[in-house]
Amino acid sequence: MESNDNNLTNINIEIFSPQKRMKLKHYQQQHTQVKAEDNDIIMESEESELFSSKRLVIPGQIISREGEYLKGHGTFHNGSNLIASVCGTLDKVDRLISVKALKSRYHGEVGDIIVGRITEISSKRWKVDVNSRLDYILMLSAINLPGGIQRRRTSADELQMRNFFVENDLVYAEVQMIMGDGSVAIHTRNQKYGKLQNGHFMKVTPSLIKRSKQHFYSLECGVDVILGLNGYIWIADTEQQKNQSAFIQKHEKENFDQACIIPDDIKQISKDSRDRISRVKNSIALLEKGFLLIHSKSIMQVYHLSNKMKLGAKDLLHPQYIKQILTLLSTEYNDDIKDEE
Repeated sequence: MESNDNNLTNINIEIFSPQKRMKLKHYQQQHTQVKAEDNDIIMESEESELFSSKRLVIPGQIISREGEYLKGHGTFHNGSNLIASVCGTLDKVDRLISVKALKSRYHGEVGDIIVGRITEISSKRWKVDVNSRLDYILMLSAINLPGGIQRRRTSADELQMRNFFVENDLVYAEVQMIMGDGSVAIHTRNQKYGKLQNGHFMKVTPSLIKRSKQHFYSLECGVDVILGLNGYIWIADTEQQKNQSAFIQKHEKENFDQACIIPDDIKQISKDSRDRISRVKNSIALLEKGFLLIHSKSIMQVYHLSNKMKLGAKDLLHPQYIKQILTLLSTEYNDDIKDEE
């Protein structure tokens, strides 16, 4: 009997968890108490490290003990632990813990710069698709009238709503207000906002758009880019957009009561401009495939790397070149961190 007891103390048990592979040993009771104290210290250090550095958490990963924090979105209780239910980054507000999923629908905040598509015209408002659960609302009173006229909107303006925006038009707007029922209102009152024409539209994962002070960039390669926080991106030729905006402003001053029709000579884009737009578009698509943050600097890094490698715009998305460029980008990123340190 004694030999059997001695053999039990040396049994190795392997447990596979979503976090890591752990080895547990069957010890006597006095050793178990010491190990429990050590586990408490390790768990506390891991929790502090988890909250101090915004690391990714995966489904099934232990965030904290039950009772220490309140359960938020993306978490659930299992026994005495608070567990992550989605893959994402931790968000802590006082004692409320939630996990912001990496791939999810866009949730607007006041002041967000977005790109949307008109889906419906109703009484004194437009409904706008912004890659969210619900369409956002653009009120007739929240747009700039032609010529920048400041006045109350009348019934005549409501009858002429199709002169401003129609279905499938793209708009550049800002989140104005979040209602109590969950609906969101946007506006285009600023002169820089409004209808987007004669460019390229693409969609990426919203969480990859880097939040910054501005989201409209005139890149050094002669391409304008609007990075909407909702994951919708607009790409256009800089020179063509300048000529277009100048023509619209002139038309609104002279004939503000008529719809503006842009002539074909202003719409035209050269072959070289189309190649630059295609290269910028594929650079953004490559960053999304590598799950890297999308901002003006990262876009131009990929753009210049593709030129150095003498790749065509279409070759950027070849699997072989994607691996090479992502490897070079990660190397440059690590070098930048070392320089900052």
